[in-house]
Amino acid sequence: MAGKVFRSSVKISRAQARQIVDGAFAMARARDMDPLTAFVMDGGGNMIAAEREDGCAPLRLPVSRGKAFAALGNGASSRTVGERNEQRPAFLASVAAAADGQFVPVAGGVLILDLNDEVIGAVGISGASSDEDERVAIAGIEAAGFKVGTAPG
Repeated sequence: MAGKVFRSSVKISRAQARQIVDGAFAMARARDMDPLTAFVMDGGGNMIAAEREDGCAPLRLPVSRGKAFAALGNGASSRTVGERNEQRPAFLASVAAAADGQFVPVAGGVLILDLNDEVIGAVGISGASSDEDERVAIAGIEAAGFKVGTAPG
């Protein structure tokens, strides 16, 4: 008889990740933004949900993932990571290499926090302007009832 298989702890359910995606896309459609791709990951960097709207370019998926991973991997929004390191291109290039290229330090990647302000995941959005991407990421996180992790530059 095989041993027991233990379940992993889940901080963001698939249903909650869908709420994030749906909330982000609802805001984008209400504002008539360009088509978007959303990527929601857990605190370990694993995908929970990813979706692209009709008409969204194919590279938007890896870009949205890279924005989420930049935020999660550095403990700050992808905007903050990029802004803090504008004068350190060698550092940004090194982190991108360490992340196997899955690191996009521009606005659109936002941390998902629990009620204790602990990071439990991240969302990345790509397809509109970076500022718009970030706004809809925040809207999606809030639509699912989570706190948003943004830090001042």
